[in-house]
Amino acid sequence: QVQLVESGGGLVQPGGSLRLSCVASGVSVADSAVTWFRQVPGKGREGVACIWNDMEVTYYADSVKGRFAISRENEKNTVHLQMDSLKIEDTALYYCAIEDLGPPYPWSSPADYDYWGKGIQVTVSS
Repeated sequence: QVQLVESGGGLVQPGGSLRLSCVASGVSVADSAVTWFRQVPGKGREGVACIWNDMEVTYYADSVKGRFAISRENEKNTVHLQMDSLKIEDTALYYCAIEDLGPPYPWSSPADYDYWGKGIQVTVSS
């Protein structure tokens, strides 16, 4: 049984940083495409960052390039999302998702991911 558990969310001021973590069980993050999505009320899920394969290929949404970094700890079966220079518009519910057959095309298509965490809230506010 696959389980994904997100942690590290919370309230932060604009310009601040947070580090999200996604701990997986029942599936190997090293052998899968792991993507962080986010969603705000009334909108669909937006792909934020993706990491896959043993070369750790990464993809980012244009809105977070240069501010967010996705990384992986294979020995802990965990994927992190380091979020720096946070903006008010980064406020959302953040989800971790896994596709164990490799990255969908496009990587940011939520319909193509088989396993999802329950999500964690990130709020950027002064």
